[in-house]
Amino acid sequence: MVNVLVIGQGGRESALGRAFLRSPQVGQVFVAPGNAGMPLIGLTPVAINESETAALIAFARTHVALTFVGPEQPLAGGIVDAFEAAGLPVFGPTKALAQLESSKTFAKAFMARHHLPTAQALTVHSLPEAQTALAKFGAPIVIKADGLAAGKGVTVAQTLAAAQAAVTKLYAADAQTPVLLEEYLQGEEASVLAMFNGPKRVLFPLAQDHKRRFDGDAGPNTGGMGAYSPTPQFSAAQQTAAGDLVDQTLAGMAADGLSGCGVLYVGLMFTAAGPKILEYNLRFGDPETQVLLPQVENDFYQLTLDLLAGKAEPLKLDGHTYCGVVAVDPAYPGAGHPYPLVVPDAEQLKYWVPAGVAEMAGGLVSSGGRIFAVIGEGADLAEAQRQAYARMQPLQGALATRSDIGAKGLA
Repeated sequence: MVNVLVIGQGGRESALGRAFLRSPQVGQVFVAPGNAGMPLIGLTPVAINESETAALIAFARTHVALTFVGPEQPLAGGIVDAFEAAGLPVFGPTKALAQLESSKTFAKAFMARHHLPTAQALTVHSLPEAQTALAKFGAPIVIKADGLAAGKGVTVAQTLAAAQAAVTKLYAADAQTPVLLEEYLQGEEASVLAMFNGPKRVLFPLAQDHKRRFDGDAGPNTGGMGAYSPTPQFSAAQQTAAGDLVDQTLAGMAADGLSGCGVLYVGLMFTAAGPKILEYNLRFGDPETQVLLPQVENDFYQLTLDLLAGKAEPLKLDGHTYCGVVAVDPAYPGAGHPYPLVVPDAEQLKYWVPAGVAEMAGGLVSSGGRIFAVIGEGADLAEAQRQAYARMQPLQGALATRSDIGAKGLA
């Protein structure tokens, strides 16, 4: 039996840890730094922050056979490069490859160079330049901070006044920051995820995230309020087109000398003119991971090892649909305060995915942001959605949720 280290602390890392634990080859899964809910689902938190690369390498050298990096910040900081330099097995993209997520302008230039379909865009570097460009672009318009923003760096401005307010706020924080002004696309979004090593890839079913805070896609962008997969509204031709864009992206990486392995997340908009790429992430999505990995019947540890060895085994899926609903602090995406949590019983732990969970005075409390997800499973989306909300009801307490996760797939 071997041990695995997952780097991160949220719901994505809980889902990854659970997938590794299902492998008959894996004895223990450590998560650094993890959260206080993880021991309840069999994971072992390690008190090392995800930014403490030297300490993580020292721990991995003596405790584990494989490290899997969850969040974007350490990837953008070059943690994989450091592990590789230390001769340790690690799954994730190098710093150079992670630029496809860590810089929106880098990603846009990549898409243009490789003729990948995406929205028209312009990068500006000052408030006056942004204001001039907005007057030409008009509204609606999409405004993106160039760097990492934990899924919350995008403003969809429906009016010119809202767009001006958004760029003013960005430049108040940093007077010279690059900001991407992007054409507003209409259509339906999908999350396309693949684990890869060079041109070899393992493609997951399409998923759909719910970024906005409130029902009906109202309110500010968040890190994700819930997700479901598979997505019945997308045709076989659309799913094939999504896979083709993954392959074209991997070919572009190779052409640019961006070698390595990791997870490619393509945010797509299916428009009337065909699919267009909204963004790249170079890691599993959160909350998509929570509804994708339960579908996979493969030994996830072996799947990862095979990719590291340059082999891509086909996915074996259970044929079920999964719907994940996220419980958040009522103030999210703003700051909140600790709320006492209902501790799941043995049955509830099977579908409870802890994220922002802390321990205080001997009990579990929320620690702000997204607190946990509850996963429903069914023969179809309607059944999975019903089950997710039924399972959430006794666990929700004072926390907030959206009530329409999965609605677009049922429309």
